[in-house]
Amino acid sequence: MNTRVFFLTALSALTLAGCADGPQLKPNVSGKAGEVIVVMDKSNWEAAPGQSLRSLLAIDFPYLPQSEPLFSLFNITENAFSSIFQSHRNIILCNMTSDLPEAKMVIQKDIWAAPQIVITISGPTPETIRDCIDKEGDKIRNALEQAERNRVITNSKKYEEQALRNTVTKWLGGSPYFPNGYTIKKQTDNFIWIAYETTYTNQGIFIYTYPYRSEEDLTLPRIIAERNLVLEREVPGPLENTYMTTNSMIEPSLRWVTYNNRQFAELRGLWDVKNDFMGGPFVSHCFYDKANNRVVVLEAFVYAPKYKKRNYVRQVESILYSFEWQNE
Repeated sequence: MNTRVFFLTALSALTLAGCADGPQLKPNVSGKAGEVIVVMDKSNWEAAPGQSLRSLLAIDFPYLPQSEPLFSLFNITENAFSSIFQSHRNIILCNMTSDLPEAKMVIQKDIWAAPQIVITISGPTPETIRDCIDKEGDKIRNALEQAERNRVITNSKKYEEQALRNTVTKWLGGSPYFPNGYTIKKQTDNFIWIAYETTYTNQGIFIYTYPYRSEEDLTLPRIIAERNLVLEREVPGPLENTYMTTNSMIEPSLRWVTYNNRQFAELRGLWDVKNDFMGGPFVSHCFYDKANNRVVVLEAFVYAPKYKKRNYVRQVESILYSFEWQNE
């Protein structure tokens, strides 16, 4: 059975589900976070279509101390795409069909399992499929990123530590959703540190504000300067005269993001402990709180010296995306 048949079967299943009475229960997705199953014959996987997907999705995840791919890609041939793989969380189906006039892409959810994303790319030739991947690259990458993010946010809301959100909301006027296991590590008048810690890992979130005076307060130099001041004061290291700061050897990046009608500056970089050897990745969401004329900073960081860090970063970064104002 080829990919086209699977695609048509999936559409039929969705149609029947819409006609049936009540919700249709589907199995939970399988696979690890960050994994993507690519259904494509070996010749195309090793040629232009596969090269385009690898160039899009297997590049380095930004700002990690060690190289890790944005996504872990696993190639499965059409004949091997059985029910074992159909329940995977992230699937890309590449379907070469000569009777199509041009290549096209379709993004669907929860075809065989939930919460699942299935991206089908169809075209008459390998070259048209490659061109479609190149043209729709941002949509493909963003859809997979959002799917991974939504899973974390859904679990954070389902299994949340509501007392944490209440505490942050009372102080700030809004809050992310924190899943079970997160606790307040430190709280002062203008700073909250919330963390999930195990023996060898630390996923932390800092929340703080600083006054807004002009657009310069949301530029890269200003955000880094304020960050370093806050962390020197609030986040001491394990030894005397040590504290968290921004790694100065690799300059952080800044880009503007719009998400759920909220615009923020996303800062990515590496953190160090001054006068010590600890470090790791961080990502910050910085946005203007017009009602209080201030900049709000939500920052996620990871310390996991024994482990790969991509999935830890995605988990804690997704919590930042769950932020909601109290009056929304």
